[in-house]
Amino acid sequence: MKTGILLTNLGTPDEPTKPALRRYLSEFLSDPRVVDPPNKLVWWLALNLVILNVRPAKSALNYAKIWDSFGPGSPLLNITQAQLFGVKKALQKDNAELEFEMGMRYGKPSISQALNKLKDKGCDKIVVLPLYPQYSKTTTLSTLDAINLELNTWSEQPEIVFIDQYYQNQSYIQALNNSISEYQAKHGVADKLLISFHGIPQRYVDNGDIYYQHCMQTADLLAKSLNLHDDQWQASFQSIFGREEWTKPYTKDTLESFAGSGVESVQVVCPGFAADCLETLEEIDDENRGYFINAGGKEFGYIPALNTRQDHIDTLVDILSAHL
Repeated sequence: MKTGILLTNLGTPDEPTKPALRRYLSEFLSDPRVVDPPNKLVWWLALNLVILNVRPAKSALNYAKIWDSFGPGSPLLNITQAQLFGVKKALQKDNAELEFEMGMRYGKPSISQALNKLKDKGCDKIVVLPLYPQYSKTTTLSTLDAINLELNTWSEQPEIVFIDQYYQNQSYIQALNNSISEYQAKHGVADKLLISFHGIPQRYVDNGDIYYQHCMQTADLLAKSLNLHDDQWQASFQSIFGREEWTKPYTKDTLESFAGSGVESVQVVCPGFAADCLETLEEIDDENRGYFINAGGKEFGYIPALNTRQDHIDTLVDILSAHL
């Protein structure tokens, strides 16, 4: 049996332009796992008549700020490719027959393309690791949807091993600990550590999505590993979209509250992002930095995602090895 390894992540536009963002956002915001509105017709009209005519231009400007920051092109794509290379280098030491591909839920290279490449290489078994430590229907289950949609067109089905979370993984928590400790050894310890995750609508949590619990457990495990007291850290949620209530507290509100209450320095880490991307490089390190400083804060530090740190690559290798 020949085994393939598939790493997946959310995705990225092809370039930081309005047409590219329109294509990308159309695919992303049309996913019913991501946007599950009470009235689908109203949402379709809003998406196609308003959002996709307004939001792409603004998003393109934001992407342009971070484009080429990790080599030519998309940071998320480049970092994920480097992660795949690191995993491949480690795992092929003991098994030269393993095959490796990367696929994005939205945009290119697609999950469908990656699966077909593994199929063409003769893989009878495919181990899929979505790079989402915390499970959510909006990300993890959506990835499984894309896999099943493609496999349903195949006459012969491979064995699929789908790794749906690793939010409590000891090596993952330790890698986060290491990254924070190393950053603070260089930049000092801030008054507050803010542990920020991507938000989802509160309605999704109320309907059974366990993402919020996974995030809070990750934050708690990380704080304990750093020996932090309750008044030294807080968890929050970013990337709010639309008018309905999302998981709280919001990162923006939390940062402004910190500054308003006399907190002079804050450092932000985003454990839900395996790779730096628009939501970390532009939204956190630029936009939210501004919220804190403008509200009276003095020092703001963004602690980079785990990206291609060796302890992160080792974590991914350990997770995958358990399923080989």
